[in-house]
Amino acid sequence: MKALVTGGGGFLGKAIVCKLLERGDSVRSLARGDYPELTALGVETMHGDLADRDVVMRALEGRDIVFHVAGKVGMWGRYEAYRLTNLVGTDNVIAACRRHAVARLVYTSTPSVVHAGGDIEGADESLPYAKRFEGPYPETKAEAERHVLAANDDQLATVAIRPHLIWGPGDNQLMPRLLARARSGRMRYVGREDKLIDTLYVDNAADAHIAAGDQLAPGAACAGKAYFVSQGDPWPASKITNALLAAAGLPPVTRRLPVWFAYAIGSLAEATYRLLRIESEPPVTRFVVQQMAAAHWYNISAARRDLGYEPRVSIEEGLAELRRHFERDTS
Repeated sequence: MKALVTGGGGFLGKAIVCKLLERGDSVRSLARGDYPELTALGVETMHGDLADRDVVMRALEGRDIVFHVAGKVGMWGRYEAYRLTNLVGTDNVIAACRRHAVARLVYTSTPSVVHAGGDIEGADESLPYAKRFEGPYPETKAEAERHVLAANDDQLATVAIRPHLIWGPGDNQLMPRLLARARSGRMRYVGREDKLIDTLYVDNAADAHIAAGDQLAPGAACAGKAYFVSQGDPWPASKITNALLAAAGLPPVTRRLPVWFAYAIGSLAEATYRLLRIESEPPVTRFVVQQMAAAHWYNISAARRDLGYEPRVSIEEGLAELRRHFERDTS
């Protein structure tokens, strides 16, 4: 097939690109940055901002499927910056699909769209959107997901994938944050030790997106729906985090804060940064504390049933590959 991958140079986007190339698909990438490694792989690369409708229109011309992976990720920042990329950008992708008769749209969403601050334990896709969000990222992603699913019809089949905490070699989001905090000695766990969380190895995340694209068609079981995707193997947050640190050769973190205290620190940090008009992200935010303190793992039986998704790489196998990656980097 002729695929467009938005954010094709990013962590997940590149994994999807590589898997599409491996099976012989034609791939074009639209990204803001310059990724010569994609060109070397035979990818047609385009540069531009998702908020620029003309650029998005050109990117989708001649394609028959789009994997809309790109987005602004973060725990802090101006709402408008998130709105332009995550919401306006997504609306531009939908409009371009209409203009060029692109029949399939696979959207990368996030479980954060349903996280209201409490524990989520084994929930399925019947869980409603949160009514209140602690940051612009989940708020704009939730609205964009609504738009994608509402766009599903007889001409354009859409599906949303909600991958949870993607990790693996080449990660430029989760692992750099963990390593920086662990090395600084500032990292703490929050709340009880028995709270389970889902994670997702990057190859499995890419497989889920491609499986959704292969199944997607007007009237298909997955059309117009959202799917949680994970390893299907939740671990305590401290266990998986310390395993990731160990793969990078770092010692485990053992110190822990009460939820109320960590939340108070997050509130104070946010207020201080707003008062002083500091643009960078505070060291801790209320959204991060909520995520760290709560259980969040999901029932992925719908993805297994409708997409044929199965996590081929186990957590243990992924950790071994991550360890080899860090060893190669330091050798």
